[in-house]
Amino acid sequence: MDSTMVLVLTTILTLISANAAELETYIVHLDSSKGQHFIQKQDRQNWYHSFLPRTTSGANEEPAAMVFAYHNVLNGFAAKLSAEHVKAMENMEGFLFARPQRMYTKHTTHTPNFLGLHQSLGFWSGSNYGKGVIIGVLDTGTTPGHPSFIDNGVPPPPAKWKGKCEIQGCNNKLIGLRDLTTGENGTRFDEDGHGTHTSSTAAGNFVGDTSVFGNAKGTAVGMAPLAHVAMYKVCTVLGCPESAIIAGMDAAVEDGVDVLSISLGGDSVPFYENSIAVGAFTAIQKGIFVACSAGNSGPFNSTMENESPWILTVGASTIDRKIVASVSLGNKEVFDGESMFQPKGFPQTYLPLVYPGSNGDQNASLCVEGSLDHVDVKGKVVACDRGVIGRLEKGETVKNAGGVAMILLNQASDGDTTIADAHVLPASNVGYKEGVAIKTYISSTASPTATLLFRGTVIGENSAPAVASFSSRGPNLASPGIMKPDIIGPGVSVLAAWPVSVENNTQTSSTFNMMSGTSMSCPHLAGIAALLKASHPEWSPAALKSAIMTSADQVSLNGKPIEDGRELRADIFAIGSGHVNPSKANDPGLVFDIDPDDYIPYLCGLGYTSQQVGIIVTKAVSCSNTIPEGQLNYPSYAMTLSSGENKTYSRTVTNVGEANSTYTISMPDVVVPNGTVLVVHNPTLKFTGVNQKLTYELTFRRSSSEEINVPYGEGAIAWRAGKYLVRTPFVIKFV
Repeated sequence: MDSTMVLVLTTILTLISANAAELETYIVHLDSSKGQHFIQKQDRQNWYHSFLPRTTSGANEEPAAMVFAYHNVLNGFAAKLSAEHVKAMENMEGFLFARPQRMYTKHTTHTPNFLGLHQSLGFWSGSNYGKGVIIGVLDTGTTPGHPSFIDNGVPPPPAKWKGKCEIQGCNNKLIGLRDLTTGENGTRFDEDGHGTHTSSTAAGNFVGDTSVFGNAKGTAVGMAPLAHVAMYKVCTVLGCPESAIIAGMDAAVEDGVDVLSISLGGDSVPFYENSIAVGAFTAIQKGIFVACSAGNSGPFNSTMENESPWILTVGASTIDRKIVASVSLGNKEVFDGESMFQPKGFPQTYLPLVYPGSNGDQNASLCVEGSLDHVDVKGKVVACDRGVIGRLEKGETVKNAGGVAMILLNQASDGDTTIADAHVLPASNVGYKEGVAIKTYISSTASPTATLLFRGTVIGENSAPAVASFSSRGPNLASPGIMKPDIIGPGVSVLAAWPVSVENNTQTSSTFNMMSGTSMSCPHLAGIAALLKASHPEWSPAALKSAIMTSADQVSLNGKPIEDGRELRADIFAIGSGHVNPSKANDPGLVFDIDPDDYIPYLCGLGYTSQQVGIIVTKAVSCSNTIPEGQLNYPSYAMTLSSGENKTYSRTVTNVGEANSTYTISMPDVVVPNGTVLVVHNPTLKFTGVNQKLTYELTFRRSSSEEINVPYGEGAIAWRAGKYLVRTPFVIKFV
């Protein structure tokens, strides 16, 4: 072949490659309210296909291709399109808009007992361990055949179940596994481990004699051990395509799940552009409860994800178990840290201790790959700052450079939240205050030394629960008048199922791992919602959510207010309504219910157009009626008040407790920030029957004479009736 021919072929291939690169997956929104009638699925799909260009504009251009046709949660489809394709659609009747898909990210044993769930006792037994409830999980897939998904004691799925299992290994526990990532470098099995972990946290069956590296020994079990699990694989190791997430929610709604657990998220955008929010709205219209993770961008404010009020947004807390690895310094000071890897026989003699960042080299201080090549760490204990790269990667760097152990030092933003990881060498993750003391010691002596003391599993940490430092915080950017997060739950060093042995033990299928993140707290709450659903099948998603929020705990095991991981009292933007208490949520006394249509005037009040609201609620609406955010019947309040201003909001509560009961508010149950007054217009609510509804009003008033020098103030009110305490928190932005 001569050089001219080679040049021509190369040019053609380059052009083809360039044209192909122009195609990307778009989410296309359509309006089906104008004359479109679909008798069967194929009718809708035919309509969708009519929007795709029938021909290409150039001989080398790749044709447009349908990726997903949505039938439930969104009027529209996902397709491989070019910008020119989209432009050609704009004048077609029924077309609303199209945008390139976003990539969403994952928010990545002992916890049932910590939450007060005990086998054969109380609420856990009374809810029949979630039997008959179907939990749908959107994640990276799961691991059929893992002992957490055995179906001992689990009945066949209910007759309403329409789902399917695309691989072998399903049973009465794992009743569905669908892969929505085909063509996105996916495999139907869980390559990542994230989905196996979350699905077993929500509903893993009882597995005895479990541990990781010999630690956290006991019975591993999910929140709703006899509930069914349906996994929708929407993520690969490369990420979570938005088109697949919508397809997963679309399938879950049609299949008949009762609860959705979604440990995924993305940046804050208006709800009509947020596919998880849009899909979740259709879910709650069908009576499906939706729990989502809040995100892992704490401790900074305004980092909240999944902020819509029809979703339960879950932050992360610590538990009372630690896998302790203590740091003993040459000056005899000892600081407790954590590590899951606890080698036996680690020398108790003091070894040289080095902090590679002492000369100002930031990369070396963080122990990034290659940064220790010219630092003498051989045979030494190496102190590394946490951040920028993964915690386990730092250990790899230290080990490859010849270090024998690592001390992982929390940054100021990490506070005292430590993580028990399966490190590749002896290690200890210590809190920020401890890290400062260790650095001070290193700089105080010419020959610093240290060793590690591995103490194993310690239960009874009475500062728990505390808010994890990484847990994303409010306020809510998408809807400032709705307080978020809603609740916090266990999300630090959570033990759950894993696809493979982290100990490289090939002789067992009983493989577990510890992970941390709001990804872990979300399935805890999804599982608890399944228990509540089994106990109260008549409750709506909003009622379930209200029960969880108004019954939440405010103090840790030591009886002091819950802290935020920096030894400070957790504020409302970190803790939301508080820490979940499943047994109290099962008998909340009153609930704040919301009908799906009640969200329409709220959405219109956000300034959305009728068309934008229609995208969310999947039907034609008119924004002729609006309400302020604070008027939504939500079990918390968020508002702005200027000097001398007052705002009045009403709430309607439904009695789900004792038929004849009188609820009152007294001054000890009202906490208000300085410079404000709260007026309760109906301080007594007298009920004479179950499911009776009563309405009350609150007026929040800011003083015009008292100067306020803080941006926010927070408080709460609580209704009491005998054993019942129904608490609703509020936050005020002072402007």
